[in-house]
Amino acid sequence: MKPVTANPDFSHAALDEEQARRCRSISVVVPCYNEAANLDRLLPRLITALVALGLQWEILLIDDGSRDDTARELTRWSQRVPGVRALLLSRNFGKEAALSAGLDHTAGDVVVLMDADLQHEPELIAPMLLRWQAGIDVVYARRKDRSDEPLYKRAFTRLFYRLLNATSRRVHVPADAGDFRLMDHKVVMALRALPEHNRFLKGMYAWVGFRSEELPYMPAARTAGRSSYNLHNLISLSLNGMTSFTTWPLRASSVLGMVMAALGFLYGLYLIVSYRLFGSQVSGWTTIMVSLMLFCGVQLVSLGIVGEYLARVYEEVKRRPLYVVRDSLGQGLGSAVTSTPGTPTSGS
Repeated sequence: MKPVTANPDFSHAALDEEQARRCRSISVVVPCYNEAANLDRLLPRLITALVALGLQWEILLIDDGSRDDTARELTRWSQRVPGVRALLLSRNFGKEAALSAGLDHTAGDVVVLMDADLQHEPELIAPMLLRWQAGIDVVYARRKDRSDEPLYKRAFTRLFYRLLNATSRRVHVPADAGDFRLMDHKVVMALRALPEHNRFLKGMYAWVGFRSEELPYMPAARTAGRSSYNLHNLISLSLNGMTSFTTWPLRASSVLGMVMAALGFLYGLYLIVSYRLFGSQVSGWTTIMVSLMLFCGVQLVSLGIVGEYLARVYEEVKRRPLYVVRDSLGQGLGSAVTSTPGTPTSGS
């Protein structure tokens, strides 16, 4: 099925009666890390978009150990607005863990994942839901281009997805598709059943399968704060993706080892033939040192790759929980919401 584009006519259109019978409730999961300045901008728009659908809804806000006033803001919204829930994690577990916590606590017929920085516009939920009504299990937002990003990030991202999709078996992870997506309840249940601790959700979405369709979009400018995804975090996420969905690095180190062994054998053969033809010659110190350094480097790189996989096995066998919930606030689905609540007043 061809990709669809967001139709602005759908942004505040309620579903008709026939469609409403198919979808009774919707859950929206929003992970938050130092997003206190964005919540008063995001939540009124998100609530308006959900009310316009004419469905029961809940917004599940996950505080991933924020260091600013995010927890206080989430507490304020969850206490004053029916339908808004807050899960406060005991510390910073990372975005993948925060999203997983949200998936574990949702109850809607469909679940939407989105960021709190307003780069994922709430008005896109309506066209996503219409594609779900047409029989699509997963509707994911895919950015049209990355021209607004630094050159190094675009090049790194392009290389990562090419390597991942070229080496993973039977799983294709769409490039430029993030966590902003709508999923059927059965997709959420499939994701809950995956037990791994080191989670690369973009790959897990693809692994569980189901009928999927992209929704092209361009992310809006971030309204406040700054992204916590620096180069170090991107590299760490890429390593998790590679080691979770492909054994290509292990195979590459094995192939490199065999190539280096073959070169060493050929060089040894060359020395034997040279000795037979020309007699004993003084060995070059530079050749010996370069060869030793090259072989030692290959061995250390290979050990490092094995160590990356072994470290992930070590994390898995400990069976520690993926996250710890410090507090759960507010009411979600089960409390009917029929009108757009106003912005809560200040206070805790």
